[in-house]
Amino acid sequence: MTKRVECGEELMTVKDTSSMRNMISVCMATYNGERHIAEQLSSIISQISEYDEIVIVDDCSSDFTLEIVRGFDDPRIRIFRNSKNLGVIRTFEKAIEESIGDLIFLSDQDDVWMPCKVQTSLEIFDGQHADLILADAYILVDGSVQLDTFFEFRRSSLGFTRNFFKNSFVGCCMSFRSSMKDYFLPFPDIISMHDFWIGEIISVFGSVVKTDERMILYRRHENNVTDMSRSSIPKIVVMRFKNFYALFIRIVGIKFL
Repeated sequence: MTKRVECGEELMTVKDTSSMRNMISVCMATYNGERHIAEQLSSIISQISEYDEIVIVDDCSSDFTLEIVRGFDDPRIRIFRNSKNLGVIRTFEKAIEESIGDLIFLSDQDDVWMPCKVQTSLEIFDGQHADLILADAYILVDGSVQLDTFFEFRRSSLGFTRNFFKNSFVGCCMSFRSSMKDYFLPFPDIISMHDFWIGEIISVFGSVVKTDERMILYRRHENNVTDMSRSSIPKIVVMRFKNFYALFIRIVGIKFL
């Protein structure tokens, strides 16, 4: 049975048309996402203002993803296409580099934003002076909400050391200030994933706020990039060594050079 899910007390669509608030850049990497991207874009467009932007970098899709995106005919959507397949890390890096907003919201191509996401995030950025927000999510499987909280499933928590060993920084649940780009860009070649890297770097140089507000429907299916299963021990050891080396070089370089 499909559950009704809400933000706060009631479902609502928020569209801020004020030019006075921070500009939002929604950064999305796409690859063969024709099945769900229209629903995701609709959920985003319904709550951003005319002054915001959606930056889409397509990683050489072979389906109708780009045709669907262009079909929205929305001037706020800026489309880039990789000349060759670069993978999710470099594609998101390019989207973030191209963004011009004050606040950056990472977005997967196949989720659905809750109607409260933008307004609630803006309140947290302003009220709690956050540099990065990590928000909870409902887990959506086959069109139905299977879990009410991704945080509980993931046992999400904050802290640099804790997230080095068990990562809670999932990109689709993250938004951050563009001023943080100077710290985490460019992405090192050896990191395991872009969202882990962004979260850990901002944990060192900025303020991270974790909120239990469910801000997206996090869709799980066979083509997800993020694997919810556990990797083999040798693979984990190698991955952690590379991550540690990359973090050490960047942090030392910023703090002492």
